[in-house]
Amino acid sequence: MLRRPKPTDSEADLLREQQELLAAGGQSSVTVVKRPDKRRGDAEAQEQGSQRDVVTIEDLPDDLPTLTPAPPKKSRFKQERVRFEDEDPEERLDRHDTHISAVLSRIIERDTSAVPVSLPCITGTAFPKVLHRSVMETEGQERDPRGRKSIFARQIEAQRAKKEDVKLEARGQSSASRHVSFSPLENMETERPESDVMDCVGGPVLLTGKGLAIANSAMETMKIHEENQAKLQAMSQSEILEEQRKLLAQLDPRLVDFVRSQKAQRIPVSESACDPVRREDFLNEPPPNSTSPALDHTIKAQESQRDTMEDDEEDENQLVAQPPITKEELPVKPQKEWLHMDKVEPEKLEWTRDLPAPRMQSTQKAMQARFDFAGSLIPPTEDLPTHLGLHHHGEEPELAGYSLQELFLLSRSQLNQQRNLAVSTLANVLAKACAGEYISCLKGSVLSSLLDAGLLFLLRFSLDDSVEGVMSAAVHALRALLVSSDDEECLDNAFPWLLGIASFPLLPTAQENEDEDDEGLDETMKETAKEKEEKKTDHDVARQDVVKGFLKMQGLLRLRYILEVVRPSPRVVLDVLEVLIRIARHSTAAATQILDCPRLMNTVISEFLPCSWAPATSQAPSSLYGLPVALAMKLLRVLASAGRHACARILNSLGGKELLSRFVVVEPLEMLLEAGEALRCSTEALRLFAVAASYGQACNLYTDLYPVLVKRLQAGNQLCASSEAVLFLELDRIRALLVLLTQVTQTAGCHEELQRDMVSAQGTECPPPPPVVWSHVTGLQPTVISSLKGCVRALDGPAQMSSALILLPSYLLYVEAYYSQLCVQSSFQPVQCLQDLESLTSDVLLPLISHQAMQNITSSFRSSSVICNPGLSAAGGEVIPSLPGLGCSRLKTSSTMAGPNSPLPLPTALLYLLNTITSIHKGLIKKFSPLILLDSVLSYLRSCIGAMPSVSHMSAWILRHEHHLLYLLLRLAHKLVPVDPEVARHASLFHQVSLSLVSWLLPGSEYLAHELMSVMTFSHSLLPEGVHGEPEVAALAELQLKDRTSPAAGVLLRDSLHHLPSIRGCYLTHLAHMESSVLSSRDRYLGRTSFVSSHLLPELTGPSLPSDWPFLPLISLYERMGLSGGGGHQVESLPAGSVQTVTHCLQWLLVLESWREQALTAVPPVAKLARLACVFLCSSDLFLERPVQELTWALFRRLTRPAQLEALDLGSPPPGLASFHDLYSALLAQYEAVSFGDPLFGCFMLLPLQRRYSVTMRLAVFGEHVGMLRSLGVSLQELPIPLEKFTSPMEDSLPLLRLYFRALVTGALKRNWCPVLYVVAVAHLNEFIFSQDAVAEEVEAARRSLLRKTYYLTDEVLKNHLLYFQLPQQNSELGFSTYEQLPPIRARRLESIVGTEVKGGER
Repeated sequence: MLRRPKPTDSEADLLREQQELLAAGGQSSVTVVKRPDKRRGDAEAQEQGSQRDVVTIEDLPDDLPTLTPAPPKKSRFKQERVRFEDEDPEERLDRHDTHISAVLSRIIERDTSAVPVSLPCITGTAFPKVLHRSVMETEGQERDPRGRKSIFARQIEAQRAKKEDVKLEARGQSSASRHVSFSPLENMETERPESDVMDCVGGPVLLTGKGLAIANSAMETMKIHEENQAKLQAMSQSEILEEQRKLLAQLDPRLVDFVRSQKAQRIPVSESACDPVRREDFLNEPPPNSTSPALDHTIKAQESQRDTMEDDEEDENQLVAQPPITKEELPVKPQKEWLHMDKVEPEKLEWTRDLPAPRMQSTQKAMQARFDFAGSLIPPTEDLPTHLGLHHHGEEPELAGYSLQELFLLSRSQLNQQRNLAVSTLANVLAKACAGEYISCLKGSVLSSLLDAGLLFLLRFSLDDSVEGVMSAAVHALRALLVSSDDEECLDNAFPWLLGIASFPLLPTAQENEDEDDEGLDETMKETAKEKEEKKTDHDVARQDVVKGFLKMQGLLRLRYILEVVRPSPRVVLDVLEVLIRIARHSTAAATQILDCPRLMNTVISEFLPCSWAPATSQAPSSLYGLPVALAMKLLRVLASAGRHACARILNSLGGKELLSRFVVVEPLEMLLEAGEALRCSTEALRLFAVAASYGQACNLYTDLYPVLVKRLQAGNQLCASSEAVLFLELDRIRALLVLLTQVTQTAGCHEELQRDMVSAQGTECPPPPPVVWSHVTGLQPTVISSLKGCVRALDGPAQMSSALILLPSYLLYVEAYYSQLCVQSSFQPVQCLQDLESLTSDVLLPLISHQAMQNITSSFRSSSVICNPGLSAAGGEVIPSLPGLGCSRLKTSSTMAGPNSPLPLPTALLYLLNTITSIHKGLIKKFSPLILLDSVLSYLRSCIGAMPSVSHMSAWILRHEHHLLYLLLRLAHKLVPVDPEVARHASLFHQVSLSLVSWLLPGSEYLAHELMSVMTFSHSLLPEGVHGEPEVAALAELQLKDRTSPAAGVLLRDSLHHLPSIRGCYLTHLAHMESSVLSSRDRYLGRTSFVSSHLLPELTGPSLPSDWPFLPLISLYERMGLSGGGGHQVESLPAGSVQTVTHCLQWLLVLESWREQALTAVPPVAKLARLACVFLCSSDLFLERPVQELTWALFRRLTRPAQLEALDLGSPPPGLASFHDLYSALLAQYEAVSFGDPLFGCFMLLPLQRRYSVTMRLAVFGEHVGMLRSLGVSLQELPIPLEKFTSPMEDSLPLLRLYFRALVTGALKRNWCPVLYVVAVAHLNEFIFSQDAVAEEVEAARRSLLRKTYYLTDEVLKNHLLYFQLPQQNSELGFSTYEQLPPIRARRLESIVGTEVKGGER
């Protein structure tokens, strides 16, 4: 092995080693490579050889290794280069090695032949003027007494001063010109003739020629200028003024101002003397009379608008052009002792100058909203004193107030006071925005703008502020954003109403379809809702749901820290508790997060619901810690309403039972608190107890506290009997006690049922029976009845009437709960119960029904109804989709269903009791008919027919209670119809209202919908038309039809009424998917407390049933057959009973269309047609079944009546479909496959081919599905649509006309195959070929071509039909009438085109 050379080797050693290497035949480690020069080409390289040697060393890296660690060199050029790892460094070196010949290879001189040569000016001095330092110093000292600026700075300052002088001169000229009053129409350039102006200037004012892509642009510009001058000189002065007037009418006023400013800068002031024509010469000249008065009016409006804008710009220019402040104008004179104040800099002291007065700006320009510290909007013209602190150094220092942007900026200030001020102002702005005070003043939504700008994040950051003032302001702002006091007051007021404990969760309505990303994926690959939620950012979550976004930002932990560690002032504590209540109303998940937050609820209970406390030293204590707070008890109640499990946690884990014992037992006067707060604490404790009892929980406390509760109940009786005015808080407390006793009574009534279920369960899961039994509540009934009688007697006293009206609903609801549960007890005594009910009816119920107070309440039904007046539920404040609310700010102050004097609770409770009594004692039913026959009640029911109330969070909560009132009215009326003829006269009214109510009922009321459909919707007694001969009347109406293949509608209606029980069973079967919802709703309505899981109703997504529920069996069958994708022939057989199901559905639809047409007003005609088309798409032969075809014929004739046909709009997509054209394409494919020429199916195919509908459907028939014309054999007599709907107006689609002609000529369309479309095609072609209207050249050529082809047709029959067609006649044999001979005008038209004389126009 050869060794490597060493530094100590001599030259002889190196030579010897070289010989050894050569003798051994080893390879040299150095290679000499001769490479050609790429710049000279390959040929030259071969001739001259290589000019450069490149030495390469094998196994040696390209870069030298660094022996010592050194910092890498940074090159900004190297960073910009793009290099690849496999790039050869030799090629890179050659690429950058550029020879000088490559740079200087092509040199092209610029053509300067057309460039004008300007000679230098001849001056008397040989050299330019020298700029002396002394001159600069003197000039600088004039402006700067200290003279410490550099020469360059002083030169720049002199240039700026010169520009300012020029601007001031130009502005002076423009202002002077504005002081002279003349029309702006003459104001543009009439101060001198255009020719004189150009002569003075010597060239164009605005045009420079820079945009011309030619070398001699200056010469071209001068040429244009000379042409303009010549044209102006050839015009008279009046013509110039007229052209100016036209030009100004078309131009933007801002562009005119720009032209004036450019001209003022270009024309020197000294040259104004060359103007021979003065402005005053044109002032006295009368304007031309070429304009009309209307145009003059428009011009004057433009002039006034333009003057306003000019004044605004003038004011702005004056504001900018204020001279710099002088030393004498300074409000504070600088002293020599002040540090660094020896040099006065005026530009830095401009802010000390007095602010100018606010200016009235143009109405076209949107002003930025500014607010004071109270959140009130400040008008832009209001001049407020500066000591208010509303002026600052922003963009508009003269305007008082802060904009939202400035408040956001100020909230991140380093000064604590500024942050506190900004967040407090934002809180006040939020409060006023939620109240709707800015709706009429500002454009857009303040809340939406703030939330989009990141208000929630700003408040969350401010909550983390270390300064307590800023943190307190953030809590107040958060409360203003989330909480509505009016909403909470309305919900508290509705708590004692029928099922008032339950409420809708305040969840935003889902706006985005998040399943689109998962389309086409396998079920195992799809993400769950929880995974999707975790992937969302805080911003995305807050944008969709403000409350959920706040929870995702760990807002609960911060609120707990504020309560536990900071221990803020009473106002902040109350704000935090209100925020927690609003979060708990959001959803069950949000309430669970509050309970799961570490130490949050423990802090609330230990600090604000103590079992012992020291008496408050003042009415407004400085701290709420250690004192009972009613809002803390309300928080527990709202959390308990979220679910059974949450209530159990509060009672057992958080010590809720001890709290109830403490606050229920103690009288409010003994609580050592302010009187109002003590009453609120006691009321909220009773409400929490009632919520727990509604789940069947905490009932053992009832037995322990029975003496206390009975004592309170008796005190309420004495309170109601007294004649003194009763505080509303005390009445609230009594109502809460009655709600508690009602829930306990219902729980006790379930004891025996649960006991039996547990015995028969045999190990299966079953709720345990409650600890309270029926005997524990029987003693309450006499006291309640006594109090109820006292309240009815108190209605006669004016001072006691208001209190009695407030308490009566709660007493009535308790009596109803008692008697409804009494019937299912083993100790039930029927005789005694019936006697008690008769006594109750005669002593209480009948006097109450006939009392004037009840008459007044029922008379306000119609005026205060949210169903009849949807505008009443409109929001009073701003509506934010991500932050839903109840919008009670307007409802509380108005006399509507939700106001404090609402007419809802008393009639609802009374009807609830009457329905229970009449179900027990049938003999009492007729005694209550006066209530139903009241004119106000009947008028209210008539107003409900055809109403379409909108469903939202603002209306749903009160709509739910009004639905209860309507349902109970209808149930009582249904019981009275068979026994009272007077009530039976209005049976159709009750049935129409019940049909409407089924479509209105909201989630949580599924049990009511089930009851309506089971008892009333398909009831014979509510369809008097079937008894009074209406089917015969319908049969007589059908006599005019000549078609005898289908029976008359009267026979079909009579058969439908006969099958009403089967029809009812069909619809209830198709609603079986709602069984779980119906059962859950039933437990809530029947008071089965042990089975109620939550008092938060299902999420509000709209009504429980769709508006087109009568079509539900048809739609369900269509979806089951797998044809929802559209089109295709179904070969599988129908499920068993499908024909019967479709028959029952069509029978019910026929009944509704015949006698209850208003029940389907919510379904547009196009939706009816689309749903009915499912008969043909479900199966290949379903429409051929005799009952199905007869009923479908009857429905189709009703859909094609003149009024219905005019309302049928196929351009709008039916609900659930992308477009009607897609459905029609599926029908075309199905018709071609399975129609067998059926006339009914054919009529469905012909209906969309009317002239007024889209041409795409006619093109589809004559283009893609022309083969179906052979089987579309609907006769003209079978067609229920007038033929004129297809033939008028004339067809204007040239491709369709050509398809018509092709189908006729090729024989695809024949009169004996498809008579209807044959007449349509002939009519349109005849009108087209003989039309002589002015049209495009292409259309005229098509006319001539078709007429010529028609004339030379060999089919004489078709030729005569096309040439001699006159008018469509549906009753004739041909379907149209013909001319005996062509009219002269048509004959001349034919002769001119064909070129052959048609003698006499004969055939």
